[in-house]
Amino acid sequence: MGTLKIKYVLLSVIMLVLVFLSQPVLAVICADHNCISEFEEIPADVITQIKNNYRIFYGHTSHGGQIVTGMDMIKAENGLFDFNNGSGTLQMHEISDDLGAGGDISWANITRGYLDNPSYDFNVVIWSWCGGAGYTSVAGINMYLNTYALLEAEYPDVTFVYMTGHLNGTGETDTIFRSNSLIRNFCADNDKVLFDFADIESYDPDGVYFIDETDACNWCATWCQTHSCPTCDACAHSHCFNCYLKGKGFWWMMARLTGWTPVLAADEDEAVVPDAFYLGQNFPNPFNPGTTIEYRLNSNSGVNIIVYNLLGELVTVLEDANKLAGTHRVVWNGTDSDDQLVPSGIYFYLLRTDTYTESKKMVLQK
Repeated sequence: MGTLKIKYVLLSVIMLVLVFLSQPVLAVICADHNCISEFEEIPADVITQIKNNYRIFYGHTSHGGQIVTGMDMIKAENGLFDFNNGSGTLQMHEISDDLGAGGDISWANITRGYLDNPSYDFNVVIWSWCGGAGYTSVAGINMYLNTYALLEAEYPDVTFVYMTGHLNGTGETDTIFRSNSLIRNFCADNDKVLFDFADIESYDPDGVYFIDETDACNWCATWCQTHSCPTCDACAHSHCFNCYLKGKGFWWMMARLTGWTPVLAADEDEAVVPDAFYLGQNFPNPFNPGTTIEYRLNSNSGVNIIVYNLLGELVTVLEDANKLAGTHRVVWNGTDSDDQLVPSGIYFYLLRTDTYTESKKMVLQK
């Protein structure tokens, strides 16, 4: 092994330990009102990856159905976002149940029953609240959070999406605000995936905060009087625009689960030069057989991207060239330097430029 490769291996071993100990495969993802404006940025190939790689179990009653209504509205606008329509569309199995109230965890064994059933192959689990979060004690909310975390530990190959409860018009002084704050803080502190149901209906697209709003989303009706809004047959308990926004938030969340990172749109006639070097999480992740790695350079630089296994052994070199400033992507198809398929497991990819080094973890799952 040459001197350069020895240096790479030594450096990678150090970074492997740091990454393995400190970074989960997925960092915290929060679908809230801030993500809605980024929905249009999601590339078509990312939507295709979502449809090909994710199989969702969703337990909800009428309030949680607002997300599904929004997805229907988006599908009507663009067939790319098709779901539950056979091969090539996103598969989401819905059951009529929710998170209940008062520390009820009956949904946990229901979840286990579906995940243990060989007839299904779910890799995303979502449960929504009806009104329960608005009259559940701190102990009850902690029961929900701890039980959800226990399921995550039992099923490490499944992504569990946490959720806040809907608004009830009591502002920041009532149980629902406390409950939602507990859920948000838990997710932020523990790198969880959160669909912030309440936050999406708290803000209009201009960022105006409605502190005393209810699940009816009264500001939605006012907004749509002066803006063009899509319509629907019915949005349970609410306005169609509220459902529409939640549908966008759902697809954004799923895109983030693939590892996609939003980039602010720029003038088509201008080159996009990032403010800093950046290495994105591969998407999809977990993957089989191929995955995409995005990186950004704020100046022209030599670039090396190398894949290692858990033992710190070099698997393959994905990039070794001089690159211009901007955003770049490279694909790894799960093979080594001899073009032989590698086994399932945890791998790491290391980006080295003239002035910057970063490593991330990825999972090949066959």
